[in-house]
Amino acid sequence: MSFSLKDIEKSRNEYKFIDSLQSLQNTEPRDIMLMSLLEVTKGINNNFSQKQLLQIYRVVLQQHLGIGKLALFRNEQNWKCIMHYGIENEYKEINVENDLLYLKLPTHTSKSLKAYLNAFNLIIPVFHKSRPLAYLLIGGLPEKTDRTEFREQHVPFLEILTNILVVALENKILARERIKQERTRKELELAGQMQAMLIPTKLPHNEFYEMAAIYKPNQEVGGDYYDFSEARENELGMCIADVSGKGVSAAILMSNFQANLRASYRYSNNLTDAIYELNKSVMESARGEKFITFFIGRYNRVTRAFHYVNAGHNPPVLCHGGQISLLKTGCPGLGMFDEMPSVHEGIVHIPPNSTLVCYTDGVIELEDELGQDFGLERLSNVILQNADRTAEKLNQIIFEHLELHKGEKSFLDDVALFSCRFI
Repeated sequence: MSFSLKDIEKSRNEYKFIDSLQSLQNTEPRDIMLMSLLEVTKGINNNFSQKQLLQIYRVVLQQHLGIGKLALFRNEQNWKCIMHYGIENEYKEINVENDLLYLKLPTHTSKSLKAYLNAFNLIIPVFHKSRPLAYLLIGGLPEKTDRTEFREQHVPFLEILTNILVVALENKILARERIKQERTRKELELAGQMQAMLIPTKLPHNEFYEMAAIYKPNQEVGGDYYDFSEARENELGMCIADVSGKGVSAAILMSNFQANLRASYRYSNNLTDAIYELNKSVMESARGEKFITFFIGRYNRVTRAFHYVNAGHNPPVLCHGGQISLLKTGCPGLGMFDEMPSVHEGIVHIPPNSTLVCYTDGVIELEDELGQDFGLERLSNVILQNADRTAEKLNQIIFEHLELHKGEKSFLDDVALFSCRFI
């Protein structure tokens, strides 16, 4: 563990404050209270840690007010004892919601039927408006203490001091949350830029085929991916994928996947070998915590044969001559099994004027205002009715139907459409 100069300076200041408080031993109680409030406020302004602030708070209560036992509960999403001294394990038995939350005013524990509460003399609720901030339980007061005087003089001071302390600690948590959110926002922004680099910005349009795509990520960084390759002679490779989960981890996994995919596609003699290799790489990267649904196809423009493997992905829709085919042949998703059980490769002939539409689950699972999915049947009908359109126009029409279907509802998942019209 290393300490910065700022940490060392704060530590020095903490000791100065504690020394200053300890030097008040023979001072009038009223001056002690004022000085204590001043020193705690200084500590807050010097951005002391929770541990440092609680240490100053303890010096005030234990040394100047003679409080021998203490337990301080604060709500940190759940009620938690953030400080205790002078007691054994009694504080562990206290359930704030059942034992304390109904208290609105300082209350003596003398009549409590619960032994663990009787370890203390007084319970002091601390409120901000109507919201309970903390519960301070104190006991072990010196025998000569006048209980009535203590209650009249010190309890209001304890309420104020505890209120200041707890609000300061709450502000620290909020500040940490803001920093964390800002860091997450920047990470997402960076991951979004990284993911945008993975998706092709220009798609082929030639005398053999024309491709088009629409991608609408639901979050700043989505988990959908599509790509193409013309690296092999007379062949067009195309793929679409969807990583389970979203955000930075999904983008990093997809980035790693893309690098392995391009190498496997270029150097594997068949898609089956590429799938086995890709499954290994996804297992190594994701360690079984994520998986990828994936469709890959290889079109030979000379023979018009289309070889494909569907690894657990939504089946692409192939449309020709008023007929629809779903390309389902394949294997489970990548990263679901250490060893891919079996891989089946599908082969279809692509006649001229055929259209292939690949998509992710955000398309068919898009719900309308009644909670009904857009569905594969509706998607297939849109494709059938517009099969003579260009790939770009077909994608636009499908997306218009999606907008119409969801109505006032929002997209709840990424939406990716990747279409190819074979000429």
